[in-house]
Amino acid sequence: MANILMPKGHMVLDGRSASGVTGAVLGAAGQNPAVRERELTVGRGPIGDIAVGNAGALMTNPGDDTVSILDPGTLSFATHLVAGEPVAAVASDDRAFVATTSEDDDRLSVIEISTGTVTATFPLAGPATALAVSPDGQRVYAGHDDEGRVAVAVIDTAAERVSTIELGSGPGAGIDALRVDPTGKRLVAAVTDERGSQLIIVDAETARVRRVVPVGSPIRDIAHVGSAVYVLTSDRAVGGAVQVIDLSTYTVTDTVALGGAPTQLAMSPDLARAYIVDFDRVTVLCTLRLEIVESLTLGGRPSCVALAADGSRLYAADYAGGVSVFAVSSTIEELYTQFVATDPIIVRAPRARELQPAPA
Repeated sequence: MANILMPKGHMVLDGRSASGVTGAVLGAAGQNPAVRERELTVGRGPIGDIAVGNAGALMTNPGDDTVSILDPGTLSFATHLVAGEPVAAVASDDRAFVATTSEDDDRLSVIEISTGTVTATFPLAGPATALAVSPDGQRVYAGHDDEGRVAVAVIDTAAERVSTIELGSGPGAGIDALRVDPTGKRLVAAVTDERGSQLIIVDAETARVRRVVPVGSPIRDIAHVGSAVYVLTSDRAVGGAVQVIDLSTYTVTDTVALGGAPTQLAMSPDLARAYIVDFDRVTVLCTLRLEIVESLTLGGRPSCVALAADGSRLYAADYAGGVSVFAVSSTIEELYTQFVATDPIIVRAPRARELQPAPA
């Protein structure tokens, strides 16, 4: 199924072009909308980030130094104070990891989602601009910058120690996004400076930089899809776009023009949809056809989105302090049934387009 889900070229069924055939096969996937279940109000000012774990969804409220945890069963909130302004959050299983900043210090707090209890805290060298967590939840990565020097703090929550990966320095450099691949062995950092943006590929085990991939336009977010990375970019000249970068060749295999001014990308667990936060809506990109298939509006201007671990719910927050909860059904079973009913699939290798270096 991985090859079917990966948009790495053109598919041919029974020797025919897939442009028409896959349109019929994937039509149901494109017409499978998210259904709004509930519109909720946190009432703590703008919501900055969402992290979803097994026991609920945690929303950060930077306006009053709190986090609000939504119980998925009762759809009710419990709000808890944190040690400063919460700037980012990620989750794994039943724990959330929240980065905060204050005049006194910067830290990462480990929060038990079911109770809102802080079970551990770790110091950070500066305000976190991006967070990522390993698949097993044992390591949390916090990106930060200091006068053009960019680095990633590695918090080993099991051993209770913090180490640092130095990524380099440059005028105006900052880390915009971090992701760990599904194996936990590779960390991808999105770094932007005055010359442009780039992906920095790091060996998570040795903490060594393995590759630097120029991208050009400022990177807003990234997501792993198998052996590829979806890179969300946005600039004033061309607006938003999603570039698909093959990590085996470090080349762009597809680009989807979005327009607008997107800020965040969240991938569904089945890898069939990408949910993209734009200025006034959440755009849904079908990764099988690389086409926009849906547009979701909220009660206010959207700020962030996150999906439940099983992909059954989408949580979309806004700057007015509201949260929209959508029910989302998976396309995997339906697509698998339709694909196995066809003739054998031949997958052609993509025609890779070399990345252009960042402008000098």
